[in-house]
Amino acid sequence: MAFSPQRSSGGLARRLHRTAPMHEINVTPMVDVMLVLLVIFMVTAPLLTVGVQVDLPKTKANVLQGQDEPLAISVDAKGIIFLQNTEIELEALVPRLMAITKNNPDARIFVRGDAAIPYGKVMEVMGLVNAAGYRKVALVTQQQHGATTKKARKAAAK
Repeated sequence: MAFSPQRSSGGLARRLHRTAPMHEINVTPMVDVMLVLLVIFMVTAPLLTVGVQVDLPKTKANVLQGQDEPLAISVDAKGIIFLQNTEIELEALVPRLMAITKNNPDARIFVRGDAAIPYGKVMEVMGLVNAAGYRKVALVTQQQHGATTKKARKAAAK
């Protein structure tokens, strides 16, 4: 039995090498989790933009087209006023609109009024916005079922 210093030191070096920590991070599980979260947020984000629950009146008017996202002012069934999804007092509405739109009178503003509230409350909000100098103010309604447009009537007549 001979003592061999190389053999024993070689085994010790191999054991130390095996227990040495990894210097690389495996990012594959993290990427998988992030992709799953991305898909979940992409699916749920449109569901979160519903805003204030308002029972809109029905009309036969045509849909307005536009490229930019309009601001929405809603008046719910209790007469509470909301700017986008935030409750706001009537007196604070115009200053907040001016701050958001940076005093741009061409900003599109949609007024949504619940069908159960008095017409005067919606017109009070709309008149206040119009008096502040905003020119593109529109009322939002739901289309009636079975309502026909001019194009559909012309096609039916042929």
